[in-house]
Amino acid sequence: MTNTNNFPKDFQNYLNRHTLIGIKAGVDRESFLNIWMVQVGDRFFSRSWNKSPNSWFTSFITSGVGQIKYGESIINVLGKKVLPDDPVHESINMAYLQKYDQPENLVYSRGITQPEYADYTMEFLIDPNQY
Repeated sequence: MTNTNNFPKDFQNYLNRHTLIGIKAGVDRESFLNIWMVQVGDRFFSRSWNKSPNSWFTSFITSGVGQIKYGESIINVLGKKVLPDDPVHESINMAYLQKYDQPENLVYSRGITQPEYADYTMEFLIDPNQY
């Protein structure tokens, strides 16, 4: 479990005010992809919408490392897959439905909270090695 004190306060403020966060998984990718991210208590999560074998999600599974970009700031992070039977999924679902409740996002927020997305959930932690 992470502690929000490990993530910069300005990151948490940015996440609360914005729907998109930049993610770059692994050490070989050159560009950031905008994704949805939610905060549950003192933890940060994202789900892979496309479930692609060449996605940011699978790169985190393979390498375990990446970066989050918010505004002009970048944080080095570790990615940890959340097990499908972890009880935190109910809270993640609620966080997605509450944060992404804009009319244009409802179809996606309702979709990404379906049971099959539990297997495509990543938790982010600050990388203590700062590669």
